Amino acid sequence: MAEVTTKLAGQSRGNKFLYLTIRLIVIVICRVYLRLRIVDAHKIPKSGTFILAPSHRSTLDIPVAAATTRRRMMYMGKDSMWKIKPIGVFLTALGSFPVTRGSADLEALKRCIAVLERGDPLVLFPEGTRHHGRIIEPLFDGAAFIAYKTGVPIIPVGIAGSEEIWPPGTKLPRPRKCVAVVGDPIYPKDLNGARASREMMSEFTIELQSALQTVFDQAFKILD
Repeated sequence: MAEVTTKLAGQSRGNKFLYLTIRLIVIVICRVYLRLRIVDAHKIPKSGTFILAPSHRSTLDIPVAAATTRRRMMYMGKDSMWKIKPIGVFLTALGSFPVTRGSADLEALKRCIAVLERGDPLVLFPEGTRHHGRIIEPLFDGAAFIAYKTGVPIIPVGIAGSEEIWPPGTKLPRPRKCVAVVGDPIYPKDLNGARASREMMSEFTIELQSALQTVFDQAFKILD
């Protein structure tokens, strides 16, 4: 873990001014062009670490997730994007960190754990990749694994409208309404230092799936 932490060192000291500037631009675009409405943003902690777990239907979900809080969030990104140094510096300043595509999942999990242990909140899409429709598909256990390893809560966020605004294959987002609903934090069980079993992580993942479906449905009710 020390090696992973070293690789990530300095990213929290990146250009915060750049991050805040880009975030402001993103929020203005989301609020004006996409008429983004964020519900219950107060449920996101103003201090401490957590995992923000949004639904994933579009690339637009990334800036929408960033717009839910003023805090600087961390995201995973393909390490190939860091090959061009200026782009890598820009991505790092915006809160991204590289993960090798096609590498063992353990590497990505270790880097996520290192981010949280360093004190930075993390955005993790528990569905793994973009899906379609209004049903939250079975989730990967990665978020539950990280939560149990670090003891941090997971906050589900349902994002409605992003699939229609920016569907795969389109070049630019369409000017339509988008709604994000923030759910209550979900905490892993206190194991008093014991290791979580596979069954416990599966149960936690199912709990997260149910909570994410609830806020996803709420977002669509507001959108419709």
